[in-house]
Amino acid sequence: MIDSLVTFVISMSGGSAALGIVLFTAAVRLLLLPLNVRQARTTKIRERLAPKVAQLRKRFERNPERLLRETSALYAKEGSSPFAGFMPALAQLPFMWLMFRVATHPTALIGHDLLGAPLGQQVAGVVAHYGLASAPFLVFVALIALVIAVAWLSARQIKITEDQPAYLRKLLPIMPYGSVLAVLVLPLAAGLYLLVSTAWAVGERAVLARLPLATA
Repeated sequence: MIDSLVTFVISMSGGSAALGIVLFTAAVRLLLLPLNVRQARTTKIRERLAPKVAQLRKRFERNPERLLRETSALYAKEGSSPFAGFMPALAQLPFMWLMFRVATHPTALIGHDLLGAPLGQQVAGVVAHYGLASAPFLVFVALIALVIAVAWLSARQIKITEDQPAYLRKLLPIMPYGSVLAVLVLPLAAGLYLLVSTAWAVGERAVLARLPLATA
């Protein structure tokens, strides 16, 4: 099944597996666009309601059940939910799992590379087979550098609100850098998927942030 999927994607991209991954990633992002538009709307609503939610936290600090009901009711008036923002992240998991299966499949990506770096190889394997002073390793270096840059841009887009717990306000700005760690241990194909997907997400959020998505 994995081989058939890879063969189909490569054939649709003119024989280039790397281009096929880029096109596959773009298709996934387009498929998830309605959910991401909803998430952007939820984010704007959450920012607007943050002062009211903070007041509810102080008022019902010792009554978590009442706090949850009041918070949910507050969001319901806006046609949203405190948990609506998790859907796009959850929806991506099956596609990330599929890409990991493709990248780690023993035969699916044999003979396919990106500028000389095998798509099915991890950075440690590239170092072991080609050495540090090699074009394949430099491809990984460039990929990691780009992922770091995208993670930095993504972290700058995160807005901390008063209604968020203290631990979450500390955790959110560093969460985008998890993609950097992933690229260090995943095969190049999966790293390329992460780069394109996170870069798309950064651009998408920048555009959606300027649109009047939230209700008045």
